[in-house]
Amino acid sequence: MMKTKLIVRLSIFFLCSSISAQTIEIAPYLQDANPTSIKIMWQTDFGDEAMVLWGTSPKLGKRSSGTSFDINFTEKRVHEVHLEGLKRFTTYYYKVKTGKTVSQLYQFKTPPFAGDIKKFNILAMSDMQIDNEHPSKFLEIVEDGVLPYLKSKNQKDVSENLAMVVIPGDLVQSGTNFSQWQEHFFKPAQNLFSKVPVYPVPGNHERNSDFYFKYFHLPKNGSPEYAEHWWYKDYSNTRVIGLDSNDGYRDIKQQLSWLEKLLKKTAENPDIDFVFAQLHHPHKSELWIPGETDFTGKVIKLLEEFSKKTGKPSLHFFGHTHGYSRGQSKEHKHLWVNVASAGGAIDNWGEFEGRDYDEFTVTQDEYGFVLATVDPSKENPSFTLKRISRGNNLEFRDNELTDSITVYKNRVAPIKPNLISLNNTVQEIEGLKLKASPFTSKLTSAIHAAAQWQVATETTFTKLVFDSWKQHENWYYKVNRQKDDDLTDEQVRRLQPNTTYYARVRYRDQYLNWSDWSEIRTFKTKKND
Repeated sequence: MMKTKLIVRLSIFFLCSSISAQTIEIAPYLQDANPTSIKIMWQTDFGDEAMVLWGTSPKLGKRSSGTSFDINFTEKRVHEVHLEGLKRFTTYYYKVKTGKTVSQLYQFKTPPFAGDIKKFNILAMSDMQIDNEHPSKFLEIVEDGVLPYLKSKNQKDVSENLAMVVIPGDLVQSGTNFSQWQEHFFKPAQNLFSKVPVYPVPGNHERNSDFYFKYFHLPKNGSPEYAEHWWYKDYSNTRVIGLDSNDGYRDIKQQLSWLEKLLKKTAENPDIDFVFAQLHHPHKSELWIPGETDFTGKVIKLLEEFSKKTGKPSLHFFGHTHGYSRGQSKEHKHLWVNVASAGGAIDNWGEFEGRDYDEFTVTQDEYGFVLATVDPSKENPSFTLKRISRGNNLEFRDNELTDSITVYKNRVAPIKPNLISLNNTVQEIEGLKLKASPFTSKLTSAIHAAAQWQVATETTFTKLVFDSWKQHENWYYKVNRQKDDDLTDEQVRRLQPNTTYYARVRYRDQYLNWSDWSEIRTFKTKKND
């Protein structure tokens, strides 16, 4: 009899232990948000029930069911519920439920319709793959970086402050390692992803893994045969485009063809003012030249042409190189922004082959994230990018603003400069310096941010003998190489004696607006006496 009672008690104990072990392993995270719908996903170690309890107050009151699917050939399940019939730009509360296990209370806010004129933020960060020497770095970026920074700017919940999170790849160290997704990516960011939709693109470390495509429900509006490899998502007046720059996909003709067609449609859409593209690999990298790809250069060319034809500014976020860089195309309102590193080991200055490219204004070997604040103002829409730095392993920074730029859709050009004391003169070759008038603009906030100088042997400037483009700052290898250059003069080299030349100059402000070219000046050269 005693033995029977013991067996019963042990059976009850193990049954209770089994029940109590049933857990939500990956907290709910948000996907594919629209003004009237959103997808909620989570992972458990048991059960097929996928239920979301939700409503416009913490009392909830509504429920929606969805689907569950195997993730790694065990009892573990990923659950997905599609909430529909929501109201635009409205805060909702929710809990997820599988069996008797119910999550804590979370909240999110639906996107606005196109045409709404409220400011919003987009967070961009990448390359959070674990660095074993600093394994908690991504957790630090989220918990000590993103969340308190947004809280300091607006005391409301993060769901009220942030529209979406974009991640240009390398979410984990090895995409085929199942445990890394839970432990290294979702768990450190659960207090962010449970309230704000996340939209990644694959990096090389994802290794085209099935886990990546099972864990995310990205917009299926790209090429059908390559679903979720490229896609787009609109939020108010901004179109976010996701691309796949990895081996095996960067050479697929459908991707660039799809992008070209999408940009044509975007050009005709009056509700879209800005295009933000994201892909993993850089076209140029000041910290790590071997990481560059020609594919991204082709993407940049399409975006540049789009901005030139439409007047709608664009940018591309990227990663791969573990450090921050911000550059801009010379002829177009297009930004190049490396938003790394959110966890991966820093690519320190001098560690790899690098190069000082004209396009880049600043490169920093650091951890951090980028916040894009979009103002959909009807008069003149704009966006502002801010780099929030967490420093590096040698110098800690506590959410310091280390770089910022604002771009307006409408062009207010600086006043056309004048070349001084050149016309119809004879100039000695050695030490020849072009001089122009000071920078002026109708915009009182505008500053002199760049200058371009050209010298040619004919007035069409099709055959240039000198072409210099310099910006007001150039942070490379921790030094500002443009310090003390006011951009109003330029040394000219490699001219021939007894030759007639033509010169011109133009100025650019910090909003990427170029002035018109100056009046052409002509001069003849001679050898120095």
